Amino acid sequence: MTVKIAIPEPSSLDPNYNGRCLPSYIQALQSAGATILLIPLGERPAVVAKLLARAHGVLLPGSRFDVDPQIYGEERIPECAEADPARNAVDELLLQDAFNLKKPVLAICYGIQSLNVWRNGSLVQDLAAAGLTAVDHAPGRHVDEAHPVRIESGSRLERMRPSPLLPVLVNSSHHQALKVAGDNLRVTATSPADGVIEAVELNSEDHFVVGVQWHPERTYASSAFSRALFAAFIREAEKWRPQPASESVVSV
Repeated sequence: MTVKIAIPEPSSLDPNYNGRCLPSYIQALQSAGATILLIPLGERPAVVAKLLARAHGVLLPGSRFDVDPQIYGEERIPECAEADPARNAVDELLLQDAFNLKKPVLAICYGIQSLNVWRNGSLVQDLAAAGLTAVDHAPGRHVDEAHPVRIESGSRLERMRPSPLLPVLVNSSHHQALKVAGDNLRVTATSPADGVIEAVELNSEDHFVVGVQWHPERTYASSAFSRALFAAFIREAEKWRPQPASESVVSV
């Protein structure tokens, strides 16, 4: 079976950004054995639904824009970037489909923030403005090992670690982070120096939903942990068969 992964265009407002960042996601997914279903932003919901009917899983990529803080009940601060309503709308369609049918989800950087807000969580609008400056969370896209993360015992991420004895070092390219985890999302990794949430997982053994704040697609070739994350995601997509969700989903 050919595994098809739906991934939205990262941005409707910056084609140059899409051109820079999409290739690394596509290469990582293809290297892990998947075929890409690119979801255009701005399409009618009916068109998106037709594309999603062919998908076995969903990957939510990063973006240089921010989730509109009004969605999680806050006023925008000056440090919060512009929102991308078209990306938000497509993410909602993809998440609704994935949760209704228990399709596996991998959410990366902006993607974890989008997932969290959709699950009624909230965000730190700017880490520096919040005083969370013990770690440089945006040292540049070419820094592969920006800081360590502490992975929670018993999590899916823990099972993906190449070695329990070696520290997990990740890249970092974000100015926002999760503040309060969304409904039924379990915090499974943090930055030990400042407590910033680095990963969440759906509290469900039979539905793979993992969000990470770092960018494993950028280190697919060099990091065994990054490859293990994509491999686990694709394995779940290979096993996926349509089934109704066991929990009711409430989106914002």
